[in-house]
Amino acid sequence: MTDSPRKVLYGFHALSTRLKIAPETIELVLFDASRRDARMKGLLARATDAGLKVVETEPLQLDRLARTDRHQGVVAKVEPLKQQHSLDDLLDEVSARGEKPLLLVLDGVTDPHNLGACLRVADGAGAHAVIAPRDQAVGLNATVAKVASGASESVPYLMVTNLARTLNELKERDIVCVGTSDQAEGSIYQCDAVSGQGGGVAWVLGAEGKGLRQLTQKTCDRLVSIPMRGAVESLNVSVAAGICLYETLRQREL
Repeated sequence: MTDSPRKVLYGFHALSTRLKIAPETIELVLFDASRRDARMKGLLARATDAGLKVVETEPLQLDRLARTDRHQGVVAKVEPLKQQHSLDDLLDEVSARGEKPLLLVLDGVTDPHNLGACLRVADGAGAHAVIAPRDQAVGLNATVAKVASGASESVPYLMVTNLARTLNELKERDIVCVGTSDQAEGSIYQCDAVSGQGGGVAWVLGAEGKGLRQLTQKTCDRLVSIPMRGAVESLNVSVAAGICLYETLRQREL
């Protein structure tokens, strides 16, 4: 996607998800005329059933639109989804459903592939939102959407002006903010708070290598480490996010 009013989505997962949740925002579907396989036919049939305009085109044109050749032969021009929630509104809805908030907070994640993978993990774990600071994060774009395999359409991605202030607002709602750090004394498996059985939990993760900024660390309720038994010193942030989010699910189901 770009910052213009019209955006681009590409790949089967991203387009399939948009077809499910907001087909009215899809202006045009373009596909590789040489692809006649069942997967392409199925996607085009759903698009046609939704009343969308479908146009055959050449692979090079798709490359130019997607700015990559990894579009799987299908690209769509779409309108951006409207932001459906403020963080407060989202948390009010979660509370009204009787659910304990499960949030993923990313501090300094600027790689679109990492963000896409984190959104996919967050969707799989049932996280209610992914939160990031405006000045230290990548926005949603076509690469994020492709890597997320549809999760960029299903998981709210909220960019906030001041991350430390947002964490404090979460704590006022009895949501425990748990950060990850290689220097933390206790491991993720020694911390009962990660279940968020009280008011919920927000996992706060930094970019691979850099980790959390100092102010972010100080604002967290506690810090935990992920045990590392091999030669590498750190995990990709999306892998760490999966470990953390699913540990919360595990503890909640005990």
